[in-house]
Amino acid sequence: MSTFWSWYITLLTLGSLLALFWLIFATRKGERKGTTEQTMGHSFDGIEEYDNPLPKWWFMLFLATLVFALGYLALYPGLGNWKGLLPGYQDGWTQVAQWQREVDTAERAYGPIFAQYAAMPLEEVAKDPQALKMGGRLFATYCSICHGSDAKGAVGFPDLTDRHWRWGGDAETIKASILGGRNGMMPAWGQALGDDGVRQVAAYVRNRLAGLPLAEGSAIHLEKGAELFASNCAACHGAAGTGLAMLGAPDLTQPAGWIYGASLAQLQQTIRYGRNGQMPAQEQYLGNDKVHLLAAYVLSLSRDGDAAPRLSQH
Repeated sequence: MSTFWSWYITLLTLGSLLALFWLIFATRKGERKGTTEQTMGHSFDGIEEYDNPLPKWWFMLFLATLVFALGYLALYPGLGNWKGLLPGYQDGWTQVAQWQREVDTAERAYGPIFAQYAAMPLEEVAKDPQALKMGGRLFATYCSICHGSDAKGAVGFPDLTDRHWRWGGDAETIKASILGGRNGMMPAWGQALGDDGVRQVAAYVRNRLAGLPLAEGSAIHLEKGAELFASNCAACHGAAGTGLAMLGAPDLTQPAGWIYGASLAQLQQTIRYGRNGQMPAQEQYLGNDKVHLLAAYVLSLSRDGDAAPRLSQH
């Protein structure tokens, strides 16, 4: 900000406050000393205004707000290029600087604890009760909005308490998913397959691959669905439909892992229009050490007999 505009803002602000001081004292000076039954001589809807001074508490409260304004402008930036007297802020106080200061304070206090766990193998961290409590709190803050407070997911968001992993469920892969995020894309096949082809492939996946029943008397051609699957879907999901972790393609023989639903109508919707899913990368927000704890917590959720404490216990 140029010197001219800095002085312009400063003089305008301070001048306004001084004018308000003058105004309140000037109007106070002309008021009568006591109360009276005399009115101002006008009425509205039968309501008349008495010619009485403002209450003293109101006058003092107005003065207090003006004094507060002067104190605020002395401590915080508000007068042009003035940086404020508040200590600890080289470039003046801002909410961003305040946030960073609090983050730095927390990092000095808790950073060594996170670093201690980050130096341990994930498998060991996943068995440490104290580490799991810390990981659970991180999960509640950063992950529960999508995966649920019980980590059981929702439509479009995977259940983290089972063993159905799209990108792999080993310790390092889970950590990599949290650090770098994932982008899963199922292309739309409606135009390529046509309505009949979509129904046939959906029926084949549901019945032949997943072993789920079709409606009684269904006339869908499953053999044709198998042919279409082999020529269009096997490249990602595999010839047996067991998926490919490298691409994030789900195992179609395990309907419990189908995050968009397992009904015939839901399968047809997925095949016809495709799906787009994104797991946002957390490294820039949490850093490696916190992600290490979080990954250990997620890893523990699907371990039989060694489940992590649920968030309701934290």
